[in-house]
Amino acid sequence: MTPFLQLAFTLAILLVTAKLAGYISIRLGQPSVLGELMVGILLGPSLLDFLSLPFLTDSVALEHFIVEMGEIGVLLLMFLAGLELHLDELRGNTKVAALAGVMGVIIPLVGGWGLGLVFGMETQSAIFLGLVMGATSVSISAQTLMEMKALKSRVGLGLLGAAVFDDVLVIFLLSMFFAFTSGASGLTETALVLARMLLFFALAFGFGLWVLPKMVRAVRNLPISQGVLTLTIVTLLGYGLVAELVGQMAAITGAFIAGLMFARTPEKEIIDPRISALAYGFFVPIFFVSIGLKTHLALHTEALGLAAGVIFVAIIAKWAGAAGGARLAGFNWRESIQLGMGMVSRGEVGLIVASAGTRNGLVTEAEFAAVVGMVIVTTLVTPPALRALFHLGEGASPTGTISHQAGGEKPQKGKNPHP
Repeated sequence: MTPFLQLAFTLAILLVTAKLAGYISIRLGQPSVLGELMVGILLGPSLLDFLSLPFLTDSVALEHFIVEMGEIGVLLLMFLAGLELHLDELRGNTKVAALAGVMGVIIPLVGGWGLGLVFGMETQSAIFLGLVMGATSVSISAQTLMEMKALKSRVGLGLLGAAVFDDVLVIFLLSMFFAFTSGASGLTETALVLARMLLFFALAFGFGLWVLPKMVRAVRNLPISQGVLTLTIVTLLGYGLVAELVGQMAAITGAFIAGLMFARTPEKEIIDPRISALAYGFFVPIFFVSIGLKTHLALHTEALGLAAGVIFVAIIAKWAGAAGGARLAGFNWRESIQLGMGMVSRGEVGLIVASAGTRNGLVTEAEFAAVVGMVIVTTLVTPPALRALFHLGEGASPTGTISHQAGGEKPQKGKNPHP
């Protein structure tokens, strides 16, 4: 079988199994993402090891290609999350976003630091473990909220804003940490990191507010097929690149801001269904399956105790920190608990931060295995827990509920909002 036929076969199997698992998950009252994550683990090296079939002769290249396409999927997903919102809606939730985002980093950082010291880790490694726990990835929570029509609820808006603050603070602290541990001038490196972040936000919002609308109007009038769609894809990829290269932030933050910028344009109604079809028909299912495909559940024996501690502290500290911040900002307890759970998933961001520590010799192989276990568990726990918390809160009060804030339509059981 030629390499292309191997790729075609692999993609066909992954897409069919992902959609089938998503359908079963919805029929069981859970978000489709849970089924897609589980089928990835089923097909991955932990169980069936699908990519090691005899006629798939280049499994390493296949896995690499699938993972990279999955990364495009998460960019599209976060772009759609931004496209659902408006700057004014986020601006009205700045206080809760700031408090929940900051406390959702500080509390897990302190908890991870203390846990590392308890397990005999060196101080630097223990602090880095705390930084890993401070990271969050709301792509999975955003998908779950979109399925429940709750992305524009008070909780959804606060969650997305808090994720931006979380990303900025984690990257800022991580950069300072590496600057101090490498012996560089801490003050100089700190100022440089802050300047690069501010430069990114200035470029992103300046381009999006003043240049992008004119470009969209110009391209719309050109006699080319799908010109606006192509401009949209190029822009969201460009925002992701600039976020990492200039701001040293996660590319998903850039994609989310790109979605916010396009949400201001009249072409939003044209862009939304086309990007949704591209994302949910191909790239997003591959992203969720790819998490399982590159995950090995077998942990080192010596890391089992640490893994249990890391998982427990990661869930409780992030949940309590973000929920506490939301409560201080004026959310009621139900909304605060919902927002806190939405911040629990570490996803690809947690793995990226942990990998940086491995490259710098701060995390041993056993400790990295414990972190991987934490990423898996938090990623799997978040969707069903978030859905359950929202269902418990339905009809309790008009603030932040699905029925009042998010469009008023409860999703029908068994119906996939993104077929």
